[in-house]
Amino acid sequence: MSAASFTRRTAFTMLVASLFAATAAGAAERLTIRLDFIPVGFHGAMHLAKEKGWFQREGLDVDIQDGTGSINTLQLVASGQVDVGQVQLGVMAIAKEKGLPLKSFAGFVRKGDLGVVVPRDSKENKVSDLRGKKLVCFTASPWAPFIDSFLAKGGLDRSSVDISMVPPASMAAIYGAGAADGMLTVIPFGVPIMEKTRPSKAILLADYGINFPSYGLVATEKTLAERRNALARLVKVQVETWAYIWSGHEDEAVDAIIKARPTVKLDAGVLRQQLELNRNLFNTPATEGKPIGWQSSEDWDAALNTLRATGVVESKLMWSRSRTST
Repeated sequence: MSAASFTRRTAFTMLVASLFAATAAGAAERLTIRLDFIPVGFHGAMHLAKEKGWFQREGLDVDIQDGTGSINTLQLVASGQVDVGQVQLGVMAIAKEKGLPLKSFAGFVRKGDLGVVVPRDSKENKVSDLRGKKLVCFTASPWAPFIDSFLAKGGLDRSSVDISMVPPASMAAIYGAGAADGMLTVIPFGVPIMEKTRPSKAILLADYGINFPSYGLVATEKTLAERRNALARLVKVQVETWAYIWSGHEDEAVDAIIKARPTVKLDAGVLRQQLELNRNLFNTPATEGKPIGWQSSEDWDAALNTLRATGVVESKLMWSRSRTST
């Protein structure tokens, strides 16, 4: 073969390859996914799947956006500004009560992750131990509706403890400086960020029968109907990614978060602990042995009953399984 012929064939091969790549890229279905917050360990499955090319393998072009809270993400999903939200599902149920046309189609952290962060060397191990203590929370926190129910589990009420509502950005600093005895927050987020300043432990609401399902995926009912195939592929990738992470690839997930957000000052150790603390929250008794992402009607009934007991939800919302769910 002459050099000229080789050059022409090589150029043709490269052209075909580039056209194929362009066609494949053009065929990919775009999904915008809004997370709940700034980068945290739980976001590892999203970023790792994108880095590995697993979304692309399923014909998805995924744009992953950081959020400013579950409530804001839900509003953006409901208004059609993003396709999918990864949020606390208990917050979604409250939003649905307010008329937002939302539905969850996968649940990953199926045991509630809300709790009270207290110093690790303290004697506070149960609700009743909080008598006379100063606790901090913030008004828009998913914790807020459950304060009275939680205190009642230990024979306490608002007069038994000192609860201060503070700005979200200052809550950790107040607790970390010792100006409060406890912080009402999401445990896999709160405990790790305190490790260097005030090593802490947690008292979980879920251990007292207060059910509030945590992180999963939500979309509008319209998106579920019109883009069911794409959402099913999204769930498939995330289920596979979580199985991969929990099989000994946690550090890869942490690295993927850091690579995806190079301009954010992130601590790999904190991200790793945040990720790890979610492991034991992936299952409830009702989901034991079921696939990652699968949601239990029993758990949702318990969650809705909890929300009704607090008065946050008054209507008779019912759980119905989406065909997109795992």
